[in-house]
Amino acid sequence: MYRHHVLVCSVAGCASSGSAKVSEALEKELAAKGLTSEIRVVKTGCFGLCALGPIVVVYPEGTFYTEVKPEYIPEIVEEHLVKGRPVEKYIYNDSDTVPENGRTVQMKDIKFYKKQQRVALRNCGVIDPESLDEYIARDGYKALAKVLTEMTPEDVIQVILDSGLRGRGGGGFPTGRKWQFARASVSDKKYVVCNADEGDPGAFMDRSVLEGDPHAVIEAMAIAAYAIGADEGYVYVRAEYPGAVRCLEIAIEKARQAGLLGKNIFSTGFNFDLHIRLGAGAFVCGEETALLTSIEGKRGEPRPRPPFPAVKGLFGQPTIINNVETYANVAQIINNGAEWFASMGTEKSKGTKVFALGGKINHTGLVEIPMGTTLREIIYEIGGGIPGGKAFKAAQTGGPSGGCIPASLIDTKVDYDSLIAIGSMMGSGGLIVMDEDNCMVDIAKFFLEFTVDESCGKCTPCRIGTRRMLELLDKITSGKGEDGDIEKLENLANTIKSASLCGLGQTAPNPVLSTLRYFRHEYEAHIYKKECPAHCCKAFAKYEIDRDKCIGCGVCMKNCPVNAISRTDYVAPGHKLASCVIDQDTCIKCGACKTNCKFNAIDVK
Repeated sequence: MYRHHVLVCSVAGCASSGSAKVSEALEKELAAKGLTSEIRVVKTGCFGLCALGPIVVVYPEGTFYTEVKPEYIPEIVEEHLVKGRPVEKYIYNDSDTVPENGRTVQMKDIKFYKKQQRVALRNCGVIDPESLDEYIARDGYKALAKVLTEMTPEDVIQVILDSGLRGRGGGGFPTGRKWQFARASVSDKKYVVCNADEGDPGAFMDRSVLEGDPHAVIEAMAIAAYAIGADEGYVYVRAEYPGAVRCLEIAIEKARQAGLLGKNIFSTGFNFDLHIRLGAGAFVCGEETALLTSIEGKRGEPRPRPPFPAVKGLFGQPTIINNVETYANVAQIINNGAEWFASMGTEKSKGTKVFALGGKINHTGLVEIPMGTTLREIIYEIGGGIPGGKAFKAAQTGGPSGGCIPASLIDTKVDYDSLIAIGSMMGSGGLIVMDEDNCMVDIAKFFLEFTVDESCGKCTPCRIGTRRMLELLDKITSGKGEDGDIEKLENLANTIKSASLCGLGQTAPNPVLSTLRYFRHEYEAHIYKKECPAHCCKAFAKYEIDRDKCIGCGVCMKNCPVNAISRTDYVAPGHKLASCVIDQDTCIKCGACKTNCKFNAIDVK
């Protein structure tokens, strides 16, 4: 029996901040003090507060240490783990964190977590993801045992239908109905597939679940297989997620060894086994039919629908495809009941949603909120607001397929229908926050560049149409926009939406259409006033030297790559050297002068 468990976040976010060295230092220090039999170090999944990693939590107290460095470890071990005195200076704290009864700070005290409800993420940051025993201790595989011994496949599907669970991968299609269609399809062979090909810029929800709780996905896929009559499944995961792939491989092997995968599971005669397929980094393979084509060993291109995968999917057989987060809810719905899950969220959007919160936000990280939480609550109460006290301008949800939500709609409830109504979408869960310094025309161009690069090229509207849209955006942001360009953009966008073959092409124009809807004035300013209101687009930038601040040191002249800076005859009061001036015709707007000026004498207008 250990008297302390020390949990160290060891997945991608904290790993990039050096959590492996923190774990190593902990184990080394404990060994030196002869404490390894009393104190256990657990390398666990994501706590969510990625901005403050590496995170270390000490139980049973629940003390929450943030931004831990290896050099802090000797003091934490000596003071906290030996003497029982938490080291306050390393514990998370801010003006909103008030521990109860004078005790040390715990997760439940921290504002970042107070409005969250961890369902899909319930084991992330709690268990060792490589330990089957720890997953079982948290009711792991209890749901699978229940469905195999107490429920018919129809019973399972009805529970999922009653729960209101909708697909968390972007489309929001009712999960139970998808399973129902596949169950009704007659075939000797059926498949269950997990879409873990998380390709949206800024999204890392699925990776975090796979790295922190892989057995939850394995158990859910086995339940889904029983429900539709399948005996084989595939997890299609990005090759760029080596940590997630490793956790999955370990979990699948341990499940096989324990008889939880393979033949005659729980002695019920039910057979199910699971395979991993690595994606090659193509965004289009997040589209379900392209994903299936890729698993089959072919070029990842979408197929016309119908027939839908539930009727004719992988290798031409009935197949269900759900993403990681969708599966992460399944076992808990079986264990706790449909009513429990349906009690969270809104009337048409039940349960919770995981978001990767990034961009211009103080607390970047992973959050899980009840459906219906407002954007304002996410940004200011969970995310801690905008850095530097700057004004919130917009939030992008749904990645390249989504849209931008303006500040005027900050009180919008985050659920499937509310987001669609304002021209955005839930998507898989990326949420990128922008402030007053972001140019919305440039943002639209950024997402369209991604879409153009990732188009599979199979259909003309997407292959050619998005490229023509990008050319127009390049023209506008480079100061060459003309009257009529906005109308051309809109016409192209609407044509591409209606004529593209798959979801990628059909949603590719969304960032442009939503920014035109809410920030049309910025497009007009670029075209008609030849200016960027956010002072972001280089073509409109004008670097000027404040001659009264300039001391004439000449550093800007030395660093200008095109010799656009020279001296004037003016000497500022209190200085000895003549100030400098920038030749606007020669300046290439690279910003080297401003970067190197130590006296803030260069303004961008």
